Amino acid sequence: MNSGIINVYKEAGYTSFDVVARLRGILKIKKIGHTGTLDPDATGVLPVCVGKATKLCDMLTDKDKVYECVMMLGVETDTYDLSGRVLSRNSVTASEEEIVNAINSFVGDIMQVPPMYSALKINGKKLYELAREGKEVERKPRPVTIFSIDILNISLPEVSIRIHCSKGTYIRSLCHDVGEVLGCGCAMKSLVRTRVSMFDIADARTLDEIERIVKAGNLDGIMLKVDQAFEGMETVFVIPTEDAIKHAVNGVPIPATDVFAESISGFEDGKRYRIYLPDNRFIGVYSYNDNLFTLEKMFLE
Repeated sequence: MNSGIINVYKEAGYTSFDVVARLRGILKIKKIGHTGTLDPDATGVLPVCVGKATKLCDMLTDKDKVYECVMMLGVETDTYDLSGRVLSRNSVTASEEEIVNAINSFVGDIMQVPPMYSALKINGKKLYELAREGKEVERKPRPVTIFSIDILNISLPEVSIRIHCSKGTYIRSLCHDVGEVLGCGCAMKSLVRTRVSMFDIADARTLDEIERIVKAGNLDGIMLKVDQAFEGMETVFVIPTEDAIKHAVNGVPIPATDVFAESISGFEDGKRYRIYLPDNRFIGVYSYNDNLFTLEKMFLE
């Protein structure tokens, strides 16, 4: 079975679950998982893990992301975007300088309250399910990091921005909070995710494109191999002895004496490494401490 990661371009109208369901049909594989939800109206990068790569889902969900967003000032909705019920409309009296300052005030480590219309669970129930029942519950602020915000265009009442942020950041909440600072309200008009870790929108494929590629027998051409997701890590090989290979295949911790690495002069405690069998098959990601490599996640086919 093929294992790897496909950079899907999620089109508007699809939920992340819809994308996975359709891919299961296209690839004829059940073991598929996505790496973090995108709102149905949002578009852009959705890395999808196939086969053994599903073990990567939580690792990729933790990665930083880049979005492009159009904010609509002067309107407030219950969903924090324009799909929701309008709660108020206000004139926008703030100057461009005040708008820029309000947006930039959110750069850095901030505490953010998730929107009621989100997939977060409280007491086992998703927030959006409670919201649809007309219930609003207290949501605790959560720490997120906004690494940068670039203002692309101001054409009031619309403002276009690019946001580089940590996992768990809600762009709808950011829009709402900017509206609170300016006192006129703000809702998200549109959202495109342009990057998740190493996955860029320029390389993303729509589901229709993927279906055509699979029918042509070219799936390998668009599927990133599992080990490529860890390209920043140094590469280590198990020595070609029967005992060393047997221990590695069974997930047993590997002593430093049972590996070799051509380009590494010494191993660092607390560092993570990619380890391979002598025949170049990727075993998994290991952490190194006290002359011992301990398996974190195995991906061996």
